[in-house]
Amino acid sequence: MSRAQQTLLMKSTVRRRRELAAGGTSDLFDLVQNGSATLVAAALAGLPEQRRREIGVELTAWFKERNRSTWWPVGSGTALAVAVVGCLPSAAQAAAILARNSVNPDGERAAALLSGVAEERGITWLGDLAHRLAAKVNQQTWVERWRFVAALLRAEGVAPPTDDRFVELWLGAVELPDRRRSGPPAPLVDRLRSDPFLAAMLPRLFEVDGLGSRMMFDEVTTTWEERERHVLPTALARLAAEGIVDRTMLIDGSLGRLLRGDRAAALRAFTTLLHELTPTTTEVAARATDYLRLLTDAPAPVATMAQKALRDLPDLEVEAVLDASREVLLRPDKTLVRAQLAWLDRLARQHRNRAVEVAEVIGVALGHPAVELRDRASTLAARHGHDPATVGTGPAVTRPRGDDLPPPAPPAPAPDPITDVDELAEEVAALLGTPSQGAPLDRILDGLVRLTTTEGPRVHAALAPVVDRRHWSWGNEHRYDPLCLCEVLVDMLLTAGAEQQPRRRSRWAALLAAVRRTDRTPSAPGLATTDPRLPPPHRLLRARLAEIGAHVDEPGQPGLLAAPTSANGLLDPLALVERLAAWGDRTPWYWDLTQALLRLPAGADDAVANKAAALGTPAGQRLAAWLRGGGLPQPVMRATTVTRRPRRAGYDWEFDQLAPERILVELRPPDGHDDRYGLLTADPAPIGVEYSGWVKMWPSILPGHRGAVAAYTLPLVAGAADMDQRDGAVVLPLLAESSGTGGVAVDLALAYGLGARHGADRVAALDALLGLAGAGQFDAGGTGEQLGRLVAGQLVKLTRVVEPLRDAALAGAPLTVWRLVAATLPAVLAAPRPPRGLPDLLTLATETATATGVRIEVPGLGEVAGQGGSSRLVTEARRLHRALTAA
Repeated sequence: MSRAQQTLLMKSTVRRRRELAAGGTSDLFDLVQNGSATLVAAALAGLPEQRRREIGVELTAWFKERNRSTWWPVGSGTALAVAVVGCLPSAAQAAAILARNSVNPDGERAAALLSGVAEERGITWLGDLAHRLAAKVNQQTWVERWRFVAALLRAEGVAPPTDDRFVELWLGAVELPDRRRSGPPAPLVDRLRSDPFLAAMLPRLFEVDGLGSRMMFDEVTTTWEERERHVLPTALARLAAEGIVDRTMLIDGSLGRLLRGDRAAALRAFTTLLHELTPTTTEVAARATDYLRLLTDAPAPVATMAQKALRDLPDLEVEAVLDASREVLLRPDKTLVRAQLAWLDRLARQHRNRAVEVAEVIGVALGHPAVELRDRASTLAARHGHDPATVGTGPAVTRPRGDDLPPPAPPAPAPDPITDVDELAEEVAALLGTPSQGAPLDRILDGLVRLTTTEGPRVHAALAPVVDRRHWSWGNEHRYDPLCLCEVLVDMLLTAGAEQQPRRRSRWAALLAAVRRTDRTPSAPGLATTDPRLPPPHRLLRARLAEIGAHVDEPGQPGLLAAPTSANGLLDPLALVERLAAWGDRTPWYWDLTQALLRLPAGADDAVANKAAALGTPAGQRLAAWLRGGGLPQPVMRATTVTRRPRRAGYDWEFDQLAPERILVELRPPDGHDDRYGLLTADPAPIGVEYSGWVKMWPSILPGHRGAVAAYTLPLVAGAADMDQRDGAVVLPLLAESSGTGGVAVDLALAYGLGARHGADRVAALDALLGLAGAGQFDAGGTGEQLGRLVAGQLVKLTRVVEPLRDAALAGAPLTVWRLVAATLPAVLAAPRPPRGLPDLLTLATETATATGVRIEVPGLGEVAGQGGSSRLVTEARRLHRALTAA
């Protein structure tokens, strides 16, 4: 800065001080708004305490006038923090402003400025402020804001809190160093070495549930390809070697975390840390009891780690190994059991005097569900002097046995309507207080319409603060997600009960007019949309929200016609007749009545139709015609293959993330049906169009059309398998609770769901399979054929499928599983290259075929069984072939 500029700045600062001393604050607030933190500090310097407090009162009022959703980024957030510390009288009042998650001062720079301002002012409560801000850290606090709180704690020498969220954010800051600072960040090990919080935070890494999944980050030094993998465990092991971190604490903390358990992904960090530490045999022997517990009870990767550590101990008691083996040998993890058998074989050869005792323990594996492990156990037991009873697959039993599944429970009734403003506020708070995931809206919308009719001002007064405190994910419309309803739903909740301005009311009217096409043709249905990515069920949902927003404050509304009477979305026809009667001669809302008709059970109902016609209203006639015509027919479904788009010119990072090919379903109305709303006409969505959790609302929109909804949700479910996305299959249990023909769409959805990447999605597919099978509505052959097609085309990984199918058989559906597997095998056996997991699928086929005694011809099995060699594939094919052909 030149001398002239310095002089000008000094003059400006002096002028601002004079204005502040004389009672003016507008320039100061402009500096705060513009993010001029240094100038704010300079303007406040030297002011008397009384004047500072007067400015503090005005500053608080000025801040409250800003909309609560106003975002204060690092610039204006830092300037605001300087003004707050420079003017407010206490830490409590300062924290009331700075604890807002929308205020984000600039980390260490802000902390240094605040320390200077506090010293110049002569206040001593900055440490108290740091403690108060740290106590306010919550799930919505992001890491950049945490940096400011942490910097303030360090500057004031205040011990950091060690609650779960503070530790999580510390780990996030460790993973992502502040990139706004000049120069490349120091290596992680150096940053940890100089971190004053390390001693307090490190023990908590082993105690916070789920934190291990965030400890496996990589560090990029030059390029992503040359990154250092799982850098945190490596760095901790290095610090332990240097004596900076207690090695014993790391070993005991890791073992303790593994013993308490967690998600498999969260435990990986601690097995990696133990691998990096490489405990000596002395250290392992001192903790042998813990390692033995892990061997018997922990997930397979952890148990394998414990098994390797224990096998290297020279003096481990034989009795302890035998006791643990009795449990290990019945675990479903075949690699672990195979290694345990090898360990016992070695033990029997080392201790000849106890060989028979060891062989008897080996015989425990004769009860393992895997045929090859039973065979191996039988061989080893006989080798060491134990003569087990002959156990084999044998021929299929002569009396076929079917499934043993409980009958499905009837659909649960829908909850009672909301009739109290406080209950409505509670339900809205529960909806908006968590990330937007497509939770059912009907009960809230019905309560909103009911209560604004008579208690509009109370509704607005109750909902406004609830909406104001909503989760950040409800903040605005997510343009990347064509299904997002955040903005329109939040706007409707804020509008309800308020005195609507003409501009806002005209906006709702325009939205409502845009979704209904009055000049419809067979190629242009009456339900319009400006976004072709929007499937028809979601168009209907948007139309209903626009309609409610336009009419929500109208007097005399008895509630929504379309509110379901069953939890799965179905609506009792007699209930709809009663609701129409309550409307009298008034005209119901068009899309509300349309949705109500779509929720009626399929099939003609002349008795209820006559009651509807007797109402003598156009709406009653519309309902009567719908009931006599049988409602919306089932669509014609056809599976079709979709390929990803061509690669774009230049760097197209997204292209490689897309699945090369996907099998989806095309919908068309049956011949002669006028698809008035376009609900039965849909082409497959292109690969890469992302659907979110809002799809969970679709089954209740068309509760009698399981196949149509499955076709619409299929891109999301397929993405869980071919693009490893999370939560794509959570809609499947909702489809199982619906009614109507499933067809090829449900077959494909279940096939993709069984091959999903994440365990929660496979569990959802398993739940749907069992629910449909228990209701007698599951097409095992159809799902099996589609699964075989997907596996043979390398669109689904077979290794993921076997586990949920085995669980289904154990849950009481062995015949269903056998029929599904039998339909899957022909395409898989005929594949040019046998996919991974095929021997396991053949083993499952043998087990279920033997258990049920049902013989199903499997084309191609005999050819594979007749091949030479002793590979596991051929061995398992021979077992299944013998089980199916034995007399």
